[in-house]
Amino acid sequence: MLTFFTTAKPFTGHSNVIQRNALKSWTLVHPDAEVILFGDDEGAAGAAKDLGVRHEPHTEKNEAGSNRMDYMFSRAQAIARHDVLCYSNCDIIFMQDFCAALERVLAAHKEFLMVGRRWDTEITKPCDFENPDWQKQIRSLALRTGKQRTPDWIDYFAFSRGLFTDLPPLVVGRVHWDDWTVWKALEMKKPVVDASRVVTAVHQNHDYRHHPQGKSGVWHGEEAGANYKLAGGWKHLRTIADANEVLRTDGLRPNRARHWAAVKRYVRQAGRVALYKIAQPIWFFFLDITRPLRNALGLRTAALPRTRGKV
Repeated sequence: MLTFFTTAKPFTGHSNVIQRNALKSWTLVHPDAEVILFGDDEGAAGAAKDLGVRHEPHTEKNEAGSNRMDYMFSRAQAIARHDVLCYSNCDIIFMQDFCAALERVLAAHKEFLMVGRRWDTEITKPCDFENPDWQKQIRSLALRTGKQRTPDWIDYFAFSRGLFTDLPPLVVGRVHWDDWTVWKALEMKKPVVDASRVVTAVHQNHDYRHHPQGKSGVWHGEEAGANYKLAGGWKHLRTIADANEVLRTDGLRPNRARHWAAVKRYVRQAGRVALYKIAQPIWFFFLDITRPLRNALGLRTAALPRTRGKV
């Protein structure tokens, strides 16, 4: 029915716990679920063997060593046993409500992309998957103590084989590749379904030690900027709020609220442009009036911080 694929951080410490939790849960959502783990990170081969999932050690990387989505999406679609695939971050626990939602989308659409909001939840220990009530317990924990993130946090992408081809070399684990993926499906006029109301996707909270600059590096580092440029800028970025359909308990419905998401996006961008236009002349005025003092001190304009040209 379904092939999951992902890449992971090194299987050490807390990351080892939550990544094994995630991978194991995927193998249990359906008797015929397939799981592919990409990458040669520390412990990946051992975890794949322990959990009975397929290990693909090779990945294509950027200059910084981060895994590229174009290779993984292409390779996964080529080798998957099933015609429905799902890329997910390797810290998300799925349960049978995920497959139930997917079956309903499949009944309505031959080609599609299904996404959904996650529930941030504190999980620090291996889940007891031998307990027949493990799904009930994890769902209860998430709904009772967790927090559902806003639509710009996109952690999984379930889609029909062949939907994504000729992808740019965006890297996963950094911002903007996920927003571009939603934009791409919408640009191709394919149904994009928001399953947040019926799927409890449990995100196991973690730190950002895997990046040298921590969370700031993930969100604002050079690779994030490179992803932004490869994606084509803000006009090619969308979130779950832009999905054109919503899956509810009573079925698929058009997402009327997506128009409001578009309005907010353009207003936000207009505000950034306006702020830049105001700030730029003020900055150059400051440079002009301080030039005599800077010359006296041996300071040149090139040595001072510059305003960003990107808006």
